Amino acid sequence: MVPRGYLCWMLNQTNSWDDTIVALATPTGVGAIGVIRLSGSKAIEIANVLFPSKDLIKQNTHTIHVGYIKEAHVDLDEVVISLYKNPKSYTGEDVVEIGCHGSAFVQQQIIQACIRNGARLAKAGEFTQRAFLSGKLDLTQAEAVADIISSNTSASQKTALHNMRGGFSEILKQLRENLIQFSALIELELDFSEEDVEFADRKKFHELVDGATLVTKDLLQSFQLGNVIKNGVSIAIIGKPNAGKSTLLNALLNENRAIVSEIAGTTRDTVEEVVNIDGILFRLIDTAGIREHSTDVIELIGIEKTREKIKQSDQVIYLFDVNTETVTTLEIALNQIAETNSDYIIVGNKSDLVREEKVLEKFASFDIQFISAKELLHIDLLKNRLVKKVIHGNINTENTIITNARHYEALQQVYISLTDIKKGLDNKITGDLLALDIRRCLHYISEITGDISNENVLDYIFSKFCIGK
Repeated sequence: MVPRGYLCWMLNQTNSWDDTIVALATPTGVGAIGVIRLSGSKAIEIANVLFPSKDLIKQNTHTIHVGYIKEAHVDLDEVVISLYKNPKSYTGEDVVEIGCHGSAFVQQQIIQACIRNGARLAKAGEFTQRAFLSGKLDLTQAEAVADIISSNTSASQKTALHNMRGGFSEILKQLRENLIQFSALIELELDFSEEDVEFADRKKFHELVDGATLVTKDLLQSFQLGNVIKNGVSIAIIGKPNAGKSTLLNALLNENRAIVSEIAGTTRDTVEEVVNIDGILFRLIDTAGIREHSTDVIELIGIEKTREKIKQSDQVIYLFDVNTETVTTLEIALNQIAETNSDYIIVGNKSDLVREEKVLEKFASFDIQFISAKELLHIDLLKNRLVKKVIHGNINTENTIITNARHYEALQQVYISLTDIKKGLDNKITGDLLALDIRRCLHYISEITGDISNENVLDYIFSKFCIGK
């Protein structure tokens, strides 16, 4: 196990973490204000040179100061300076934030002035990487920072906030501490192997491993929901020409996005739109109508694209006209869909044009959601059904939900290691072999939190951040 302190020292051999970095922390472009962030041992010194209004070195941490940024006696902008002295800052270093006007030209002038006075331009995610290396955040919390920046629904926001506050970290910390405690006792037994004594209570350890296995299993199972929360769900709307696919897309979006026409084959290419339903992003794909016999070359290309989308989509809506579809043709269509995508919802459209009892009787053997896309009849019921199908219940963002593929892969190894520990206890294997399984389990837990890692992994993770974070 490589402690965090050693990891920081190791990374310092190839990176200049003691220098001062600068970057624009707000989005590029014209706006009312922009924030430029400095972090490092010379952050306050550099800002002090450019800000003659006050001696910033003598000011207290967490204070705000108004004045002019100047270089060579030339006013660059009137700004607001925020001071955060180490260790009470985001990065754990001295941090200065310069609130200036939103002109891109002004912002670049100030950044270049900082660089000329000893700072360097920050790399992507370097501020958060420094926060991690100084122990302000563990790796799961640092990754949650990136998740909250990219969150686009309330569910993804709340899930990221929970992990950023240390919800996931706390679970791993408790599991790690318990395993370390028992590992130490087993290692102690090895030192007294000739005396044949047991310091570690095997029964208690068995209970701990059982509990840890259940927790890990729950975390692994949450990844399916986490993936939905973070990345959304792609749904292909398919069916025969004139079934009402484009009308349904417009109804779900509550706007006229797709062209609607009585002419069969109007939709020649796929139309993709995103809609937020109860905190879940659904990427809806309106496809060309599928029919067996067509001589139109362009329509045939559209049909082939539809078949590709069926394979690629997370779910499929098969839409049919209740007035023209028969039980036999519906069965054939569903069998064809099942060959490429078994996760589908059957939706009967234009149900307003026929008596409901007649429709229900005709298609009684199928699980169908009947709607009228044109009249917006039962569209809310369809939306609720889509949500329930992907989340299988209510989203509890107060619980830890795994959204990161890296975490999921490491947790799979943790689960395997815990299973091996349990088998070892059941088979009463020797302490030295049991200790190996525990070390392996601790290794993968520490990989998640960043207590053990390598420079390449860290560079990859933080490179996905924006420059100023």
